[in-house]
Amino acid sequence: MDFAFDARTEELRAKLLAFMDEYVYPAEAVAEEQRALLASPWDTPAVVEELKAEARRQGLWNLFLPGTEYGAGLTNLQYAPLAEITGRSPQLAPTALNCAAPDTGNMEVLTQFGDEQQKKQWLEPLLAGEIRSAFAMTEPEVASSDATNITTHIERDGDEYVITGRKWYISGAMNPDCKIFIVMGKTDPDGSDIRRQQSMILVSRDTPGVTVERAMQVFGYEDHSHGGHAEVVFDHARVPVSNLIGEEGGGFAIAQARLGPGRIHHCMRLIGMAERAIELMCRRAVSRSAFGKALAQQGVVHNWIADARVTVEQLRLLVLKTAWLMDTVGNRGAHAEIQAIKIATPRAVVDIIDRAIQLHGAGGVSQDFPLAELYAAARTLMIADGPDEVHQRSLARRELKKYV
Repeated sequence: MDFAFDARTEELRAKLLAFMDEYVYPAEAVAEEQRALLASPWDTPAVVEELKAEARRQGLWNLFLPGTEYGAGLTNLQYAPLAEITGRSPQLAPTALNCAAPDTGNMEVLTQFGDEQQKKQWLEPLLAGEIRSAFAMTEPEVASSDATNITTHIERDGDEYVITGRKWYISGAMNPDCKIFIVMGKTDPDGSDIRRQQSMILVSRDTPGVTVERAMQVFGYEDHSHGGHAEVVFDHARVPVSNLIGEEGGGFAIAQARLGPGRIHHCMRLIGMAERAIELMCRRAVSRSAFGKALAQQGVVHNWIADARVTVEQLRLLVLKTAWLMDTVGNRGAHAEIQAIKIATPRAVVDIIDRAIQLHGAGGVSQDFPLAELYAAARTLMIADGPDEVHQRSLARRELKKYV
């Protein structure tokens, strides 16, 4: 395993770091000021569109897609350090580069499983950054950590499918630019194979019967990242049969294909969040004094910073190993490592950010620093894309099989 950055990665890293310093970090405060003046808090601040235009001009666009037909042609190992950099400003940087979830996963689904018409109608405008999208799987009435529990019905009626169900925490759905949902529901609820009961289907936001009911809060505030999280009702929404992605019964397999890359992307960005927290921790420590000496001279602060650095270096190596395995033996071959980083990264990064918040005192939980926002994002990822406990269960079973 050679994790040294190749020439192309070094070039893109340098360009992206300069882009962050020159455009993204200064835009953070501007975006908040502009958002306060918008008619709806879910509208996109003008500075975000300016960032997208500049990123595209610089060739920092669709870096997450491995193929050259639609993306930058980077391997997972090449993309990992770039995603880490964007994680330092999760509200702006991924969107600026058209590398934000849930659009990334949805574009991957359409790239791998969409037909030519679906690609033309939805993938192309997503690749161009002209529209946003949402992935509707989680439901409020069932434990959605087990995807076989979902109750949304997708029933065929002649040349149409009729979708009925309620979804929530549907990321991106509050954004008015969100034009398309990928909905997971059951086409064969009584089928003998519980992993063949589900299908995925494209549902346009303006379809009669689709209602975005409310924004879901995160730790008591409205999360504007990626266009918020919504509760969405599908009340006998009718779409053409041609909107089915792949085949009936293929939804579970598509979901697994979608979530594998998504999990590693999240972990890459989480490391960037941790690096931002460490930077803020160190700046705070050398600029503030308490009880007669600088915070940077307090032994407990030394421990926090040292532990954070060791933890980040360990996590980065595990994530890079996982990216390398995904490139060399595929997502299935890297399954155990994908689970390992999904377990280890969010919980460790939550702890690092929590220490940074503690060092900032009241400022740490305020809107004047990004730490509270980073904490909420990292803590949420202990639930999203499968709760940690689900991955622990699966990983433990894999280990136990060696001894049975």
